[in-house]
Amino acid sequence: MLLMGAVAYDPKVVTIWSRFREWLTARGLPFDFVLYSNYERQVEDLIEGRVHLAWNSPLAWVRARRLAGRRGPEVRPLLMRDTDRDLTSLIVVRDASPYTSVADLKGETVAVGALDSPQSALIPLSYLRGQGVVPGEDVSVRRFDVGVGLHGDDIGGERRAAAALAAGEVAAACLIDANHLLFARENVLPPGGTRVLAQTAPYDHCNMTVAGSAPAALVDRFAELLLSMSFADPEVRPLLELEGLKAWVEGRDTGYDALEAAVDEAGFYDASGRITADDYTP
Repeated sequence: MLLMGAVAYDPKVVTIWSRFREWLTARGLPFDFVLYSNYERQVEDLIEGRVHLAWNSPLAWVRARRLAGRRGPEVRPLLMRDTDRDLTSLIVVRDASPYTSVADLKGETVAVGALDSPQSALIPLSYLRGQGVVPGEDVSVRRFDVGVGLHGDDIGGERRAAAALAAGEVAAACLIDANHLLFARENVLPPGGTRVLAQTAPYDHCNMTVAGSAPAALVDRFAELLLSMSFADPEVRPLLELEGLKAWVEGRDTGYDALEAAVDEAGFYDASGRITADDYTP
């Protein structure tokens, strides 16, 4: 039996992986999944061998890699969604605001999502540091800790950061590019009422992390089956749409450098994967 971990950030996760299990088992793969309430426990169970695979957030991948370096076994990103590659985070301001560069935000307040959100906290705050604007010193940070432990998968904190910007409570908000568009469609942000002050370099998001101790033949068959899924197949398309992709692609570990740096700057994990953020309780 190939066993995968997934974090239940939303009730739809049960539906998604139940339907994937039906599809996989119908093709002869003995597959099941375990749900977790937070990524930290999931990563620890992956490293301890209690699950073979973990559908990991980017931050969970960073911790898994670091823990594996200390405890073993080796881990690698087996698969990703096509929608997990080359994403960016934005620093957004109201269109009528006077700011023309991130340097203009000095002395102001910037809103972010939950403290463990790569896309709306860790990476954009690291970007500000790289531009000479130090969070907590040059700018105040207003954090919306919704769904802590879910690594930003619950976008409630990000949505509240956007709402604070729309209400004029903060000078800027940090959002992933797709959510900037989503929040405008939801009227959380006034359509056309915001503009992008800065955009980070591209980075990668979730990946299917596999431990080196997992049964190789089952892992290979799992990857083969998922990579074979076609968006043109009427049976498969609803499954892919549920999980927010058009195709599974080979995993890669080259899109996480910005997050690795952000984790170190924030003191979130140490080099061995231990949680070192003082105010983080998943």
